[in-house]
Amino acid sequence: MPGLPDERPPGLDSPWTARIIKYGAKAQVKVFRLTNGRVGKYWRIGAGWKKPVPTLLLHHVGRKSGTAFTTPLLYLRDGEGPGADLVIVASQGGLPKNPQWFHNLMAAPDCEVSLPGRRRVPVHAHRADPAEKERLWPLLVDLYADFAKYAVWTDRDIPVVVLSPR
Repeated sequence: MPGLPDERPPGLDSPWTARIIKYGAKAQVKVFRLTNGRVGKYWRIGAGWKKPVPTLLLHHVGRKSGTAFTTPLLYLRDGEGPGADLVIVASQGGLPKNPQWFHNLMAAPDCEVSLPGRRRVPVHAHRADPAEKERLWPLLVDLYADFAKYAVWTDRDIPVVVLSPR
């Protein structure tokens, strides 16, 4: 893809970057909760600077620990109305491994999300099959152009996850 670096920027894999991401996510969750999503409902970093991207809070359980986790993620609404699916991407910034939340969802797909101005919504997660991903990927890249970079930066097939209301 023209204009995209062929490799991840140096330092992206460093432990300091992981810490910054971890504490930044915790801060976003806290602010999102305190303001009922009025603050923190858009991602404004990277491609989101010029085109803010909606965020949700994913509530999931650790597959090994049983610990409850909350992860802020970008999402795409696929469909209309309250029954629309929500689509999230396990990009992890193009890092070599899938994020832990992805593995947790595959082990326990019934979870909940928080959307701005709404209480928790129960959803069921499934990994998009190849045909679903082929349809959704261009929409996701249009939503957040950096997803295209991340796909170039990693050898793994970046999972797309569909959250369906239950």
